[in-house]
Amino acid sequence: MSAAHEQETERPQTRDGQAPQARDAEVPDPEPQDGPVRYDRDGPVAVITLNRPEYRNAQNSAMTYALDRAFYRAASDDGVKVVVLAGAGKHFSAGHDIGTPERDAHLPFERRAGLWWDHSDKAGAESRYARESEVYLGMCRRWRELPKPVIASVQGACVAGGLMLAWVCDLIVASDDAFFADPVVRMGIPGVEYFAHPWVMPPRVAREFLFTGDRMSARRAYEVGMVNRVVPRDELSSSTHELALRVAEMPRMGLALAKRAVNQAEDLQGLHTGMDSVFGLHHLAHAHNAETAADPLGGMDIRAMKKGSA
Repeated sequence: MSAAHEQETERPQTRDGQAPQARDAEVPDPEPQDGPVRYDRDGPVAVITLNRPEYRNAQNSAMTYALDRAFYRAASDDGVKVVVLAGAGKHFSAGHDIGTPERDAHLPFERRAGLWWDHSDKAGAESRYARESEVYLGMCRRWRELPKPVIASVQGACVAGGLMLAWVCDLIVASDDAFFADPVVRMGIPGVEYFAHPWVMPPRVAREFLFTGDRMSARRAYEVGMVNRVVPRDELSSSTHELALRVAEMPRMGLALAKRAVNQAEDLQGLHTGMDSVFGLHHLAHAHNAETAADPLGGMDIRAMKKGSA
């Protein structure tokens, strides 16, 4: 086969013999810019922004499903090579919504990440396990598999459920004022649902992180390999965008396969099955709290959690 013929066969063709053109995703109902998630595109980079700054970007279900739609939109858009996940305001995310006026854990939503039934008309562990299998563990696994690189741009608080959003990303750029914490052991719970701790940091560091609930600075997170870069706060957006553009220079298929390769290596090291086992322990803790404390959260509210992780 000649070199000319090889080049010809490598060029994709449509039925009319023309090379296909990159096309934008068809999104009949784009997210409103004042909704819980904003979606913007700058050339080959899609920027998805958590948009509840008045609540430190606490994640209710409305935000979770809006985030899922935004990731799906970026995945479908052939013009997008790289995705940036950011948070509006002073903080990336203070975690799951356990006390804002818009908390909606009791409401039904159209399920996207799994086959568990609707939680809203169930009781006890059946309800909680079904919901968290969908909106927490299931959604995070779904987003981790997005076949385009995702870069987290983290400032301020990245706490508990905020960790889960940052950890599903392939790269993390943190501002020098960012801090990380998983204080849910104060609830008697062994860590957040997407239990990636021993994979994103060394096991002994993960133990200290969980046992104390203390904040980890951006610099310390860089030292233990949890984040890729630490930059001044006023340079966070531009530095993240610069990195995204550099990554976007690579071919789309190469990036998708490289991401898949690293994800598979992590899973061979036990990431997927480890999360399954700890998810069961997580719900054992909720059930124990429901029997012995004021509620499945061990009587802890947002003020108590914030005070404990100060």
